[in-house]
Amino acid sequence: MKIDPAALDQMLRFQQLEAHQAEAGGVLLGRHILGGHDIVVDEVTSPMPEDVRTRQTFHRSKVGHQQVIDERWRSSEGTCLYLGEWHTHPEPSPLPSRVDLGDWCRRLLADRFTGDSLLFVIVGTQEVKAWEGFRRPLAMIPLLVEGRGTAGRSCIRK
Repeated sequence: MKIDPAALDQMLRFQQLEAHQAEAGGVLLGRHILGGHDIVVDEVTSPMPEDVRTRQTFHRSKVGHQQVIDERWRSSEGTCLYLGEWHTHPEPSPLPSRVDLGDWCRRLLADRFTGDSLLFVIVGTQEVKAWEGFRRPLAMIPLLVEGRGTAGRSCIRK
């Protein structure tokens, strides 16, 4: 998985560096590279007014983010896809909570998506971590997040 620098910067804008900042999140949009297993995250949605945000929770509204997903898919003629979810945590090295894992499993089992997996990114106060979730068998694999520069971040299976 590669994350475009602009998409990464958009997520980093919502890091919870201050005690008053609520969790934020959205969806990952991008493409599967033909002839390989590479996935590129080109864009992310930002929190929307309908989302529920507190210091330690983020609940994404279905309507606003889904409208963006549908519009990007139409305007790209089916090449810009829903790839997964991202959100923030107020901790340096983020780990998924039980609520996160339950939500991710529900998405893997219920959401419609292209490919065999969805990506899940958590932006912490010092690190960004990512997981790839598979529908069959139902499993989460941590990804190793590397680099930060003009090429954005790359993630590989550990």
